[in-house]
Amino acid sequence: MTDAALKPATQDIVVDEVFPHTPETIWNALTNGALIERWLMAPKGFAPVPGTHFTYQTTPAGLWDGVIRCQVLEVIPNERFVYAWKGGHESNQGYGSRLDTRVTFILSKVDGGTRLRLVHSGFVMPVNDVAFQNMSEGWKKIVPRLTTIIDEQA
Repeated sequence: MTDAALKPATQDIVVDEVFPHTPETIWNALTNGALIERWLMAPKGFAPVPGTHFTYQTTPAGLWDGVIRCQVLEVIPNERFVYAWKGGHESNQGYGSRLDTRVTFILSKVDGGTRLRLVHSGFVMPVNDVAFQNMSEGWKKIVPRLTTIIDEQA
C-alpha cells in the first residue's frame, strides 16, 4: 500500500474575491486584531508574527470548549499570511469534531485593486464534513465583509 492510500482524503475551502483596495489596505484588515474582531471573531493574544499562538472563542459542543487554537506560521507583508486553526474534540461527531487545519490568505495586485484568495485547507473527510460545510458557507459570507470594515476606516 502506498503512502497516498494511507492518507485520509482532505478537502479545502477556497474563496477568491477582488477588492477595490491596495494590498496594504487589505493586509491591515487581515492582520490588525481590532479589525479581525469586526469581520471574523475576536482574536485573543494575536500578533502577526510567526510563532505567535492565539485563540478564537466560538460555541462549545460536547467535550470541546469552543476554543480555536491558532499559531501564526507565515507572514509576508502585503502578500501572504498563514496560520494553523485547530479545535474540536476527538469524541465529538459532527459539530465540534477534532479539526487540524490551516488558513492561508494570498494577496495579489490586479487591475483596479487586490485579489484575496483564502484557502482553508486540511479538512479530513468524512470526520470534518460538518465543519467543512459550515465553514464553506461562513467564509463565503465573511470575506466580503472586509469591504465594509475597510470602507469605514477610510
